[in-house]
Amino acid sequence: MSIKIVATNRKAKFEYFLLEHYEAGIALKGSEIKSIRAGHISIAEAYVQLNGSNAWLVNANISPYDPASRENHDPIRNRQLLLNRREIKELSEGIQKKGLTVIPVQVYLKDGLAKLNIALAKGKKLYDKRNSIAEREIQREIKRSGKREP
Repeated sequence: MSIKIVATNRKAKFEYFLLEHYEAGIALKGSEIKSIRAGHISIAEAYVQLNGSNAWLVNANISPYDPASRENHDPIRNRQLLLNRREIKELSEGIQKKGLTVIPVQVYLKDGLAKLNIALAKGKKLYDKRNSIAEREIQREIKRSGKREP
């Protein structure tokens, strides 16, 4: 089983507490998967929307695949996520009862198929973000001091 990470949402861990992770397939067109394999995808502004028994990836930017020319896709169209009913039910309960949100964390290729790692997340407050920054700075200082000593 080979996994190649194509895109990550770097702000996800900074802006949210990631509670539960799910692996979802993405319903794509031919030119979209070729563009993803080339690494031309951005999920920085994307989010997941649930309606009824379907989950949709909204606002993800998959750049047009140049060799496809006139058969190309719309770069910012909504794409259906392939999850089973139990997972969709868990996500919708988390959104309605607990006030959480669903965000895309990572896009990767698993055995040639595009997969999306989504997370049920809770937004961080300003003081939580300050704590994250302080912890990151402490870790950097520890690494720096460890490198200086032979």
